Amino acid sequence: MSEVRKDYVEGFGGTHLAVHTMGQGRPVLLLHGLFSSAQVNWIKFGNAEILAEAGFEVIMPDLRAHGESEAPHDPPLYPEDVLVEDLRILVAELGLTDFDLGGFSLGARTAVRGVLSGLAPRKLILGGMGLSGLAGWARRSAHFVDAIDRFGSIERGDPAFVAQAFMKTMKVDRVAARLLLGSVDDTPPEALTEVTMPTLCVCGADDGDNGSAPDLAHALPDGRYEEVPGNHMSSVTFKEMGRAMAAFLKD
Repeated sequence: MSEVRKDYVEGFGGTHLAVHTMGQGRPVLLLHGLFSSAQVNWIKFGNAEILAEAGFEVIMPDLRAHGESEAPHDPPLYPEDVLVEDLRILVAELGLTDFDLGGFSLGARTAVRGVLSGLAPRKLILGGMGLSGLAGWARRSAHFVDAIDRFGSIERGDPAFVAQAFMKTMKVDRVAARLLLGSVDDTPPEALTEVTMPTLCVCGADDGDNGSAPDLAHALPDGRYEEVPGNHMSSVTFKEMGRAMAAFLKD
């Protein structure tokens, strides 16, 4: 396995963000999903290694309030679209001018909004994301806020049970996570006309958590859809995810 290098970058408000890097070559910046981390989404199951072996420098930050990044409890450190601001700071700090950008779930949402804010990656990858998911954050956010507020009392069979279990596994700072959930913005379908670079919508065959990925690919000016095994939780554990991403970026 390629060496994983770790550094820290100061994001918005001086929040320390852990940045994990593998491989050498063309930079591809990957953002993980909610309650997850670079380690779990990209490194643990070998998908970052696939990209590194394909000739990419894989740059994987832990989002604020996630992984090894800081999780401040100060509400002013969670303004509207703070994850996008962190992303823009990271791109500038690393001096990235010619790069690719990808994300899974919350990371995909952040990547789209990063493009809408002016970032211009050569290619874009949206994992675990559908058309309605980009515009339906209020419903998704309410589900996770409910899981935070009822944490420790949610029983198996409850729709929030999986979220509770994942938060326990990942040792999520629930105060910081709740603040972060309130900072995320919707992206209406009509805004997608501005996402003009080639975009891969890669999604598990059994993943409908964020709506239809084929519909998202169809709505993008240059979108394409790739199905991989798994559901929203498991698709990142299959190497087909990394292989689809590498093939798209090398095409």
